[in-house]
Amino acid sequence: MAIVKKFKVVPNLPDRLSPLLTIASNMWWVWNFEAIELFRRLDVELWSEVKHNPVKMLGSISQELLDEAASSESFLAHMEKVQSELDWHMTRKSWYDEHQKDFSDTGIAYFSAEFGIHESLPMYSGGLGVLAGDHLKSASELGLPLVGVGLFYRLGYFHQYLNLDGWQQESFPVIDFYNMPANTVKDEKGDTLCISVELPGRAVYAQVWEIRVGKIMLYLLDTNIDRNLPIDRAITDELYGGDAEMRIRQEMILGIGGMRALKAMGRHITVCHMNEGHAAFLALERIRMAMQEYGLSNREAYEFVSASNVFTTHTPVPAGNDRFSPEMIENYFGEYAKKMGLTMEQFLALGREDPQDKKENFCMTVLALKLAASCNGVSMLHGKVSRNMWKSIWPSLPVHEVPIDHITNGVQTLSWTSDEMMRLLNRHLGPRWIDNPADNTIWQNVENIPDSELWRCRERLRERLVSFVRKRLKQQLLNRGVSPKEAEIANSVLDPDALTIGFARRFASYKRGTLILRNIEKLEQLLHDRDRPMQIIFAGKAHPHDNMGKELIRQIIHLCSNERFRRKVVFIEDYDIDVARNMVQGVDVWLNNPIRPKEASGTSGMKVVPNGGINISVLDGWWDEAYNAANGWAIGKGEEYGDLAYQDEVESFFLYNILEKDVKPAFYNRGLDGLPREWLVRMRESMKSITSIFNTNRMVKDYTEKFYKLAHRQNIDFQQENFNKVKELTSWKSFVSKNWEGVRIVHVDIADDREIKVNSQVTVRAEIALGTVRPDQVRVELYFGALDKNGDIFEGVALPMREGGTGGKGSIIYEGQMLCLQSGRFGFTVRVLPYNYNMPRKFDPELKITWA
Repeated sequence: MAIVKKFKVVPNLPDRLSPLLTIASNMWWVWNFEAIELFRRLDVELWSEVKHNPVKMLGSISQELLDEAASSESFLAHMEKVQSELDWHMTRKSWYDEHQKDFSDTGIAYFSAEFGIHESLPMYSGGLGVLAGDHLKSASELGLPLVGVGLFYRLGYFHQYLNLDGWQQESFPVIDFYNMPANTVKDEKGDTLCISVELPGRAVYAQVWEIRVGKIMLYLLDTNIDRNLPIDRAITDELYGGDAEMRIRQEMILGIGGMRALKAMGRHITVCHMNEGHAAFLALERIRMAMQEYGLSNREAYEFVSASNVFTTHTPVPAGNDRFSPEMIENYFGEYAKKMGLTMEQFLALGREDPQDKKENFCMTVLALKLAASCNGVSMLHGKVSRNMWKSIWPSLPVHEVPIDHITNGVQTLSWTSDEMMRLLNRHLGPRWIDNPADNTIWQNVENIPDSELWRCRERLRERLVSFVRKRLKQQLLNRGVSPKEAEIANSVLDPDALTIGFARRFASYKRGTLILRNIEKLEQLLHDRDRPMQIIFAGKAHPHDNMGKELIRQIIHLCSNERFRRKVVFIEDYDIDVARNMVQGVDVWLNNPIRPKEASGTSGMKVVPNGGINISVLDGWWDEAYNAANGWAIGKGEEYGDLAYQDEVESFFLYNILEKDVKPAFYNRGLDGLPREWLVRMRESMKSITSIFNTNRMVKDYTEKFYKLAHRQNIDFQQENFNKVKELTSWKSFVSKNWEGVRIVHVDIADDREIKVNSQVTVRAEIALGTVRPDQVRVELYFGALDKNGDIFEGVALPMREGGTGGKGSIIYEGQMLCLQSGRFGFTVRVLPYNYNMPRKFDPELKITWA
């Protein structure tokens, strides 16, 4: 085959329009509606045709239109305004600048298998990726010294289309990286930067791309280069595609390759954040690097690295966590383990809940939990679920003490709020809300928006959504093979004045996309009520291998094809950020009905709120902590069922009842001026109580204050004096582990056994034999609380006990006090924990705890 010389063609703009390329090359424009409007002004139809990709648009637009824009003073003024806003965003004093005391010289690397920044950059499948994209946007707004690391997928995630029977089909069009706001990173010689990762029998190379997201750089690795074998060029083809072999290769490129890319670019990294277990191999690479660069032993490197790793789990069900067979791990990591000074059994133990179980598969989530001092779930309820799911890693701890915290997800408000609502909020909240979306005091000013203006904005957004749906539906009917005449029905579906419900998410069976279809007769009655009509818009994809999810979609399509429902129920194909944005901005009600507690957080419902939408949801994920009885509606009271069919029956009844008795009256009861006062009250309460809390600015601040600052300080502190603290910690841990069998609780009693009354302070004494372990190497605690029905302490409280003398045979007496504030059945016990001042977390999964 002939040798092909490659070159890149870039847009040729008139000099006066050169700022357009600067704006288009920074994904900041995604959350600035003035910037979006600037590109739309050039050519509305082309803007839609290029899927809202400004780089591609500038390379496709006619020279005539460019010359026209260059001669328009109005356009030039608009462009100058947007450019100045971008300049201000890049240079203004940020939240981080004001709060960086003890946090200077920080470098945070945020690893994720997917990033959902915008529909023109299709490197995401759903909520995990969109959350990661919003994380970067808010990090930019807050000025954090953070970079993102991921993979650049040549085929992205699949595009969905449906056949005439409504069965989901998948297509994988090739993505043109060169018409995106992406550039390859160059090395010192000016060549494209490449890194390598060792796979069995060969090295795989990946080139590094960079995308600017405001102040944040996102680095994406791409193996589709000539140096690789065809099988390896395909590693970065599809997001979540292929078998377990493909998945482990992808995750090695992400974690190991990502760390090597950061090093090759000279990036100073002190904290690594693993967004889900896909990136957990980065922790192993950090250990290998620390051994190589600083001469640390594998145990010393383990302690040093884990102290500055952060891990976020998003999965509330065991099946959602990546697991690899021992044989596969040995095949891919046999040589790597040797470089780390580990036997294969020691290596496998890092990813096993029970290190002694030789048959247990290697789990990425377990690896991340063991190698990250800071771990969290993504809602309060999910934190509880995660602690219960992974309690076996800390077998001697009560479940509520398992060290998995929670930081509830949020959304980047500006990316999801309509331009109409933004203008309304600017007028009545003032422009400060844009820079401070987490300021609750600002959102209280929603009360100052006149009812008529707020409702008129909502009506315009619903009208716009109906128009969007009709256009999409007509095209997808034609694509499905329907005749042009039959496709004309799309022009009359939905009523722009009717109560509109939206349901859009991944079609997994636990999300119950068809729950509202359970009683078709009742649904028909609700939809066709002459005085109070209702309509539903569905969207969402099923995983290519999830036939149950595909069947749910097929059921909805069959309903949409029924003459009784075809103008009232619509399914929009190929759910992406564009469809999501139109839906969350236009619907009146967002419906969410998963099987509790299988929704880790969910964020789609948060996106409707700043647009004036209201939630109806099962009390799961984020809604379990957001719902206050006045800001939306709850399906049930947080019940969990063993019989799923019975649960569907009960909760569908709840849903129909809420729609009929609460939602419709609130929406359709109008005053003499035609305004739904009750609805507007609930809309305002939703905006006031939710928007300031459930956004990623608050979320990223939480990560910073809870995890990033601590991880950074530990990283810097551990490097001092030639890693002296790390070496001392490792030596102490080795000694304690070998000698812990000598630690015994000889006796426990209450100093005063008189009748205990409310408000009494009770002293507890414990005789502890420590063997060769010193008193300063342990912490003795009194653990007490109310008893459950089984006589066990339920979510007890631990208080320190102090030395109070010596006992027989070298034992030590410890004393502690508990205050009894209420009557009832209570219990107490005593425990001894290994303790070292330099421990990055109180409960180390490798150390035992002795209980009385």
